[in-house]
Amino acid sequence: MAYWKVLVCFLTVTSVLMSAGYTMLIPFLPMYLIEELGVSTAEVNIWSGIIFSSTFLISAIMAPIWGALADKKSHKAMAVRASVCLAIGYVWGGFVSTPWELFAMRCFQGFSAGLWPACLAIMTSTAPREKMGSCLGIMQGGMTAGGVLGPLFGGVLAEVFGMRMSFFVAAGALSIISLGLIFFVKDSAQPRPKASEQKRGGSFALLKVPVIARMLFAAGVVQLAVMLVQPVLPLYIAELQGSMDNIVLVSGVVFSVVGISGVIASPIWGRMGTNIGFRWALYVALLGGGIFFAGIFPAINALLAENTLPSERGRVYGLSYAAQQVGSVAGPILGGLIATYSSNAIVVMAHGVVMILLVIFMYLKRPKDVDPGNGMAINAEAFASDDKDR
Repeated sequence: MAYWKVLVCFLTVTSVLMSAGYTMLIPFLPMYLIEELGVSTAEVNIWSGIIFSSTFLISAIMAPIWGALADKKSHKAMAVRASVCLAIGYVWGGFVSTPWELFAMRCFQGFSAGLWPACLAIMTSTAPREKMGSCLGIMQGGMTAGGVLGPLFGGVLAEVFGMRMSFFVAAGALSIISLGLIFFVKDSAQPRPKASEQKRGGSFALLKVPVIARMLFAAGVVQLAVMLVQPVLPLYIAELQGSMDNIVLVSGVVFSVVGISGVIASPIWGRMGTNIGFRWALYVALLGGGIFFAGIFPAINALLAENTLPSERGRVYGLSYAAQQVGSVAGPILGGLIATYSSNAIVVMAHGVVMILLVIFMYLKRPKDVDPGNGMAINAEAFASDDKDR
């Protein structure tokens, strides 16, 4: 079997464990703050927003730096570094006793960011171009599967063994990822930059490419819309059921159900993007919002890969991750403020409004001349100075 086929299987399993390790904490974080760390009910929304956002704020700063280092040195080394540090962070989270200690732990995890961008860079630098959409769709399906299993598993662990156990299980999942990356993934030498690549400069020079700038903007706004809802959803569910009884378990089930269709749909969306064009697949997925959410990030990631050189993938995915982290900073804070001064129901409605406005904006800003074969602009902006190298 070709190495790239085995690699996509491994990175998909990595995506499952990585996503599950993160999402198993989401359903009970407000309860963890109240019951374990002594935060009052009146302040829990604000604390949840701050603690969620701290990781993402620091990630937004560090991701482009780690991405540039990955392109210069090694995508594998950056992936191992991130997974080991995240595992240490989760162990730390299981021992915290105050909300400020949890805040410090989340800051450390933000500094350690870069595992998912490194995995994307490894895959897009290895997979054949005609299979890239399918590979990214399968990996996104793994992320979604982790999102399905994580909250349910975390809810069960919290109910049976206590909420701190979920942190230790997440640390175990990241440790398994670290070992797999060390012993399985090949660390190929980074290609020497060509003259056309050297002209483009560092990470932020990529922001001058219009198609890349649009995709980064879309990634950030989508993540903002997602994170508007997540910090307040357990409390919204409690309102709907009229009590806090079994709220951790119920929240885990609700978070899991939302992602089940995404596990099946992500590879399909990857193939659809290859056939009809990733740009149009992105429009449809954005318009469908939660229903078609599985198609959004495979399309964005494939478009970023199509418009960059292999030696730029670490940087562009670092920027994409940074854009998502900016959305993840703004989302919980905005969601917490809306919930505090209006209601949790309004927060849920705001998610849909943001997604509709985004697809309108993306359509109005679309390239005027499009190659129907792949959905990209003819003589696309990204290829202006180096068509022959791409």
